[in-house]
Amino acid sequence: MCPSSQESSQIAKPPREVLDTIFAFPPNRDTLGGTAYFIVRNEGNILIDCPAFEQTNQEFLRSHGGIRWLFLTHRGAIGKTAEFHKTFNCEVLIQEQEAYLLPELDVTTFHQEFTLSSAFKLIWTPGHSPGSSCLYYSEFGGVLFSGRHLVPNQQGEPVPLRTAKTFHWYRQIKSIKNLIESFTPETLQYIAPGANTGYLRGKRVIDNAYQRLANLDFTALLKAQAIL
Repeated sequence: MCPSSQESSQIAKPPREVLDTIFAFPPNRDTLGGTAYFIVRNEGNILIDCPAFEQTNQEFLRSHGGIRWLFLTHRGAIGKTAEFHKTFNCEVLIQEQEAYLLPELDVTTFHQEFTLSSAFKLIWTPGHSPGSSCLYYSEFGGVLFSGRHLVPNQQGEPVPLRTAKTFHWYRQIKSIKNLIESFTPETLQYIAPGANTGYLRGKRVIDNAYQRLANLDFTALLKAQAIL
């Protein structure tokens, strides 16, 4: 017998801190196991992708001052966006090509880049989906919240993952190259992936991020076959 939603919220695990003032929620069934993140800032908190819309998470968000912005890294991370928007009166940010998936909401869209504040920048990284995007946070030596654009493989290395639903594999590879050109080892220290976080095996983020991306074998990646 399945537990009621109230019982589920009582036994749900709370978010865990991955870096100071940055929290990761448990994988969410509504987003096919996606990991959402929450950044606490004096000028306003940012929720990156949707965690489960249940009591434990709502209480956690309220206890830290609510949500000012909800940024969606790709269409598969929408989850219960409408419910979060209504409950927390937050501004929803999404790349323009996927805004049509939220017709009932007044959302803020962007094309290639969008500067949210001096510490945050949204970057369009198409490939996984047409509007796949990342959020860059300049603190801690640079943190890239990569959604499903880059996820850890079984060795914990950040990689693009080609699946049968990948929108455009070559554009996804190009998007990674553009990231490498945009950052340096000094400005990109961590990647916080939006899926496959179990492969981190206790590590909370991917460190030495820039060098790991620079070490990718793009020739081999271009030849990769789609997995189911």
